[in-house]
Amino acid sequence: MSTAAAPGYRAGGTLPLRVEAARQVRRRRTVVMGAVLAVLPFVLIAAFAVGGDPKGRNGRITLMDTATASGLNFAATAVFVSAGFVLVVPVALFCGDTVASEAGWSSLRYLLASPVPRSRLLAVKLTVALAFSAAAIALLPAVALAAGTAAYGWGPLRLPTGGSLDPGTALVRLTAVVAYVFVGQLVTAALAFWLSTVTDAPLGAVGGAMGLTIAGNVLDAVTALGHWRELLPAHWQYAWADALQPHAEWGGMVKGTAVSVTYALVCTALAFRHFRGKDVVS
Repeated sequence: MSTAAAPGYRAGGTLPLRVEAARQVRRRRTVVMGAVLAVLPFVLIAAFAVGGDPKGRNGRITLMDTATASGLNFAATAVFVSAGFVLVVPVALFCGDTVASEAGWSSLRYLLASPVPRSRLLAVKLTVALAFSAAAIALLPAVALAAGTAAYGWGPLRLPTGGSLDPGTALVRLTAVVAYVFVGQLVTAALAFWLSTVTDAPLGAVGGAMGLTIAGNVLDAVTALGHWRELLPAHWQYAWADALQPHAEWGGMVKGTAVSVTYALVCTALAFRHFRGKDVVS
């Protein structure tokens, strides 16, 4: 008998988002990852305190050199030093662990027998994983802004290219930067999620997504590829720097968003397609 014929059964009522979110927030890896991201800004402040104020090299001022100019500068620097790798880890972890962990615990088949439709299961888990990823990406600059303001004061965002942005404008620009960083990480998220439906080993899905992300960064460094590098999401990962200019340029961020969203949609579709016909025995 079809489960759809059961009295009172509603596919949309199975595995509520709040239940999945509560399950994930109680997991140790969530707590540990949040603690690591919250502590990192304080590690940077300690490093600057030990090493002294950063100074320009060969007369060239970079974002790192302006880190201690204000809390806004410190927050921007925290994003700069973490966007390439540190923020990849929580995204790969939250999205790569979500389905594979259920298989590893031998609970996946029981979820589907509840019965939770496969598409519903994936949609809920992906939504929660992306929400946790977004929270992790936002946590670091938020803590950095608070800690940096306490350590260096509240003031304008000093630009490496010269000039500055008033605090109100700078805060809006930094918000756009953090949003773009999240969009750029959608590729890693979708890769990890796809691999999570393929393997029963969470570390395999997480490690595979991180490995492919690193491979993309390596390929982007190969200048011989020329314009082909523009098809790589890694090529646009620092396009947000164009927003931290006296007159923001959004072209690179628009192109980067298009590339990232395209790859993410393809990988997500592959995940749903594979899981729909997968023989779940775990």
